[in-house]
Parts: sequence; structure tokens; C-alpha cells
Amino acid sequence: EKTASISTITSTNMGSSAAASGPSSLKLVGLVAAWYAGNTLYNIYNKKATNMIHAHWFVAAAQLVVGVVWSMIMWGTGMRKTPNLTASDIAACVPIGLFACLAHAGSVLAMGVGAVSFAQIVKACEPAFAAVIGLLLPPIDVKPMLAYAMLIPIVGGVGLACVKEGKGVDINVTAFAWASMANMAAALKGKMGGSVTKSLKGDKSKNMDSANVYAVMNIISFLFNVPMVVIAEMDTLQVEWDKATAEHGAQALIINIALSGFFFYIYNEFAFAFTANVGAVTSSVLNTAKRVIIIVVSSIVFVEPMERNTVIGSAIAIGGTFAYSLASKVKPAAKKKKA
Repeated sequence: EKTASISTITSTNMGSSAAASGPSSLKLVGLVAAWYAGNTLYNIYNKKATNMIHAHWFVAAAQLVVGVVWSMIMWGTGMRKTPNLTASDIAACVPIGLFACLAHAGSVLAMGVGAVSFAQIVKACEPAFAAVIGLLLPPIDVKPMLAYAMLIPIVGGVGLACVKEGKGVDINVTAFAWASMANMAAALKGKMGGSVTKSLKGDKSKNMDSANVYAVMNIISFLFNVPMVVIAEMDTLQVEWDKATAEHGAQALIINIALSGFFFYIYNEFAFAFTANVGAVTSSVLNTAKRVIIIVVSSIVFVEPMERNTVIGSAIAIGGTFAYSLASKVKPAAKKKKA
């Protein structure tokens, strides 16, 4: 009996150690590399596609189609377990899918009408939107005061980036509005989606791991995007398509849209997988660093001017986002009990 007990304890401890050790460093590095590469390539091909055709809701919807097809192939071939969701599960996912749609479309439209670097600088303000949403919608999420203090350099940095030397404040209002919509939608998606996705992933019978959670949200997002294409662009879509294909060729247009959709889906799937392995704080920090890479690469590829105030302001805003990510998760010190 003692031998059996010792054996049981040993195997239990070994299992606990293995679980505690978590994913390998090599796996995490691979996920980050794939996430960063996919996101950078997405921004490049998305900007190329939106430069070719002025039907940006259509581009956003077409990008989501790539993810829908990919998910269907994975489920149809059995390479990934098919989600087992009830009607109530799907209903709970619908609001999250709506906000995912608005967050994606807002980003596409912002980069379509303005510089990629400017859209990324404005999107660095997302923590400010998340902080406000956290205080307005239940359950109320009160951050440490240090986290709220970090919103000052975030907003201030974005403001400085909008000040052009010799011109004063110079804002692409349309791009700013779309990027702000994306920020608000992303904040709402994060607020409303946390408990739902945690519940779905916790029930193993539903087959909802990180990849399938994102796949389902992508499908719902696409379904919300289609009506927006009909409302905003259907009247001019054929004209814009003909104009784009005449100027750039149908093959080049389709390739850029398809590649932007492919890299959009891939980078999000890797980002979801990375977050599931390391947690939200580390993921938020690396998401901040990702913006630096995108701003630099897009400025080079698309020859986007980066004035001194833009560089300094974006550095301040991104640094503030980095600090906010860390400060927002600081646990309050435990109160000492009186003797």
C-alpha cells in the first residue's frame, strides 16, 4: 500500500510539475513570430487592397470570407473538432461577433482613408476606451489609480502626434473617426466577451478551444458585415470594382484582398493561442510592441511621412499603453490585520 501511495504521489507531483512548466519557450517564440509576421503582412496587403478599390466595407467582408472558408475546411476534414453549440450559446456570441465586426471594419476603413501609421497611433488609445467601458458597464472593473494615470500619456501622445510643425493640429478626421469606432468596438467586445468565451472554453463538450472561439466569432462578424456592404456600397460596388480592375487588373486586386484576409485570420489565431498560453497581461504588452513594428514597416513600404512630433507622440502613446497594460493588472497590497 505504501509503494502504491508513493507511486501515486510521485506521478501526481510529476503531472503537476509538467502542468506548471507550461508551454515551451520555443513554442511561445514561434507563436509571437507568427503573430507579428502575420499582422505586419496583413496591414501591408490590406492597405494595398484598399488603395486599389474604394469599397472598404466590401474589402473588410471579403477578408472575413477567407477565415470562414478556412474554418469550414478544418472542420470538414476533421483536422479540428467541430464546435458543439446550442442556440443559447450562439445567441450569447452574437453581440461579441457584432463588436468584432465593427472593430475589424473600423480598422480597415481607417487605414483605407488614411495612413496605416496614423491608424495604429490612434488605436493605441484603445485602453482609454476600455477603461471607460469598464466603469460604465457591469460588472464594474475599477483599475488601480496608476493605470488611470497612464491614460494621460496615451491620449497626450496621440494628440502630439496630430500636431504638424508649422501647421498646428492636422487630423485626418475620417480616419480618426473610424479608428475610434474600432477602439470602442474592441473595448465592448473585450468587456462582453470575457465571461462568454471563458464559459464556452470551460465546457469541453462544446469543443471551443481558442481557435474555435475565434472561428465562430469570425463567422458571426462576417454575417454582420454583409448588410453594411449592402447599405453603404452596393450602389457603387460594381462601378468601383470595374474601375479597380481596369487600373490594376483583377488578378492583383483579388490576390491582395485574399492575402490580407488570409493573414488577418492567421495572425488572430496565433494571437489567441499565445494569449491562452501566457495570459492577457503578457499578450497586451506584446500587442503594444507590435504597433511599433507596424508603424515602422508601413512608413517604409508606403513612404508615409513621419515628422518629429509624430515620432515623439507615437512613442509616448505606445509607451503609455505598455505601462497601462502592466499597471492595470497590479494587485492591491493585502491589508495587514491588527494584532
